[in-house]
Amino acid sequence: MLNYSPPVGTSRYVIRKSSDSKGDIMAANTDPHVEEMPELSDGDDDDDDDVDGDEEQWQWMEEGRQTVTCLFCEKYLDSVSATLQHCTAEHQLNLVEIIRKHSLDDYGYIKMINFIRLTKCSASCLMELSEGLLPWDSEDFLKPVLQDDPLLQTDPEELCGTEDTCSSSRGDSHDELPCRALTVEERAQRSEEAVARLMEDVHKLKLLVQGLVLNSEPGQAGNLGAVAELREDEDEAYFSSYGHYGIHEEMLKDKVRTESYRDFMNKNPEVFRDKVVLDVGCGTGILSMFAAKAGAKRVIAVDQSEIIYQAMDIVRSNQLENITLIKGRIEDIKLPVEKVDIIISEWMGYFLLFESMLDSVLYARDCYLADGGSVYPDLCNISLAAVGDAQKHQDRFAFWEDVYGFNMACMKTAVVPEAVVEVVQAETLISEPAVVQTLDCNTVCLSELEFTTDFLLKITKTTDCTAIVGYFDIFFDKGCSNKVTFSTGPQVTKTHWKQTVFLLEKPISVKAGEELKGNITVRKNKKDPRSLFVTFDLPGRKQTYSLQ
Repeated sequence: MLNYSPPVGTSRYVIRKSSDSKGDIMAANTDPHVEEMPELSDGDDDDDDDVDGDEEQWQWMEEGRQTVTCLFCEKYLDSVSATLQHCTAEHQLNLVEIIRKHSLDDYGYIKMINFIRLTKCSASCLMELSEGLLPWDSEDFLKPVLQDDPLLQTDPEELCGTEDTCSSSRGDSHDELPCRALTVEERAQRSEEAVARLMEDVHKLKLLVQGLVLNSEPGQAGNLGAVAELREDEDEAYFSSYGHYGIHEEMLKDKVRTESYRDFMNKNPEVFRDKVVLDVGCGTGILSMFAAKAGAKRVIAVDQSEIIYQAMDIVRSNQLENITLIKGRIEDIKLPVEKVDIIISEWMGYFLLFESMLDSVLYARDCYLADGGSVYPDLCNISLAAVGDAQKHQDRFAFWEDVYGFNMACMKTAVVPEAVVEVVQAETLISEPAVVQTLDCNTVCLSELEFTTDFLLKITKTTDCTAIVGYFDIFFDKGCSNKVTFSTGPQVTKTHWKQTVFLLEKPISVKAGEELKGNITVRKNKKDPRSLFVTFDLPGRKQTYSLQ
């Protein structure tokens, strides 16, 4: 049976297979002591007969069952709107016109109502007031004169808006219902906007609570990171891209990648025996199944993309009952266990850090990894090398000088800042590689994922340097009797990561034996924290590239 676990504190999901084999998710409460959730209307079946009922409900909510004392006499009215009409008819004062005349904001409106009630001024006195300093322009009039005064609970902008909407139909009973319906629609729209603001506040509070939880752990940083702070809707495009099958087929067919993970687990069963394993970003579940086969007591696999449903079928087909699958971002869910012994993840992106999935792995580590546990892969590094490929440079830049007879040279400035992901031929390398950053996934913190460092490239061939190439190496090392490593460099079997090429607009002449000195800065794009900005400071030039 498929062991699918929802986040703790939510309803358990039941996967129902329909005739087209696509999984439908139904929320079913598994706790018999909890009341069933009432059926909610989606509004699709509403008919015209509901309009009158809806209008009456709004009227009851907004205006009904209120007792409002007139501002200028002792008469009691049953609603704010009735009070305004009474003031206009009996006291010849249009309160909306007073609000507009003096451009009263919320505070000014409140002060005016309390001033009238406190001083018992007449309607004529209000109408005679000229523009300028107003008699209620004092903080003293913010204190309510009447407790729970409905007039103080009314938005002046709403009063003015209602006046505008209904002014053309005043006295015309035939148009009254459309006017009131429009007012209800406007109120509904404002309510939706208020709900949106509330959801944003809830999101901020959630981040605050997460930060407090992390701060309560000794030695843990309180900064959640830009990726953890993304709302689910803001991160939807990223996870949607992993809902397509093609990308998973490409990754699974990458033998360097997949067989390295398999060999690490198969050849080090002592690392996994009777351990609880967390797979962050499980995709099709291949790493989870490797871990289960290696002897893990329990494997918890988490993924937010739609591929999780195929992973459920895959796990069920292979009869691996100790794998629990959870749909959701690791930052948003709560695992069914307090701690795990091992975290595995294939989080690497182009140039190692593209997509910022390592942020999520570190979040999982800080929240769930037990003392003495480990993240795998545990070590990784980023390397640079110089490239001399005049033909590639020509194809990339000179092309724009004559495009079917047209000069498009201005495109060069747009082309340069884009990093290129492609396979670099080993024979085009003109320097020894240099490691510019090493990360230990068991100790690294988020701030170290953005860095600036100097580098030296020892030139091996006299030619023109046309680009800098970047790639990464991965190590499964901690506690392993059989260590496993793989590289994504140009000198070895190619992977789906290929290499990341930073083309130079103007090549640099170099000689064998000399050193090309430079500085590299890697930082997240603040507008899109899953993309990167990489800046190279080389002799006589500085260029920032985007990887997105």
